[in-house]
Amino acid sequence: MPNGARGALSREAVLAAAAGLVKEHGPDALTMRGLAAELGTAVTSIYWHVGGREALLDALVERTMAELGEIRPSGHTPEQRVVGVACALRRQLRDHPHLVALVHERGLTERMFLPAQRVLVREAHAAGLRGTRAAEFVRAVQFQVVGHVLVERNRERAPAQHPGEEELWGAETAGDDPALARALARPVDTERLFRTAVRALVRSLLAPADRSPARPSDPVG
Repeated sequence: MPNGARGALSREAVLAAAAGLVKEHGPDALTMRGLAAELGTAVTSIYWHVGGREALLDALVERTMAELGEIRPSGHTPEQRVVGVACALRRQLRDHPHLVALVHERGLTERMFLPAQRVLVREAHAAGLRGTRAAEFVRAVQFQVVGHVLVERNRERAPAQHPGEEELWGAETAGDDPALARALARPVDTERLFRTAVRALVRSLLAPADRSPARPSDPVG
């Protein structure tokens, strides 16, 4: 291969093209020949920059985890900052579903979430939470984000429903709350719903211990 062709590429350009293919078509669509065609170069050039397919996948996973780790909280209060972190994490998971799946397949899911967990730990400590309460806070926010994204994706991929919500919540099921029926008949605003749910969760978890809801194991006086 001519040195000029080799020099026209960079490792980052190869990884960016590979990430694009995975994002658009899924991990199975990532082949060395397909990637070389996407870049307009020879397969040997891809090998020179990133190695074989397994090495490419490893590098792609590292790149994805580095991108997912770049979450910086903003806001004036712990609640605002944590809600912002949760929204940023949700966007990342929704924007990179195939790359996240690739990370999961390679057994690195917990490592992928570690940077976001560290940000949440700092916010928990800043809000005065320590120990078990801080750990529950971090995990509750993480599970809320992941669970919401999974429900969103399942709804998006589900076949058309017959009857749909707009039919199920017609006049005959309105009862004494027609406004509720009309609202449930409309398409779900998942962004608004997520913010509402995570804000309520965070507010509850940040409440002082003497005002937080009792757990099943807590004594009730």
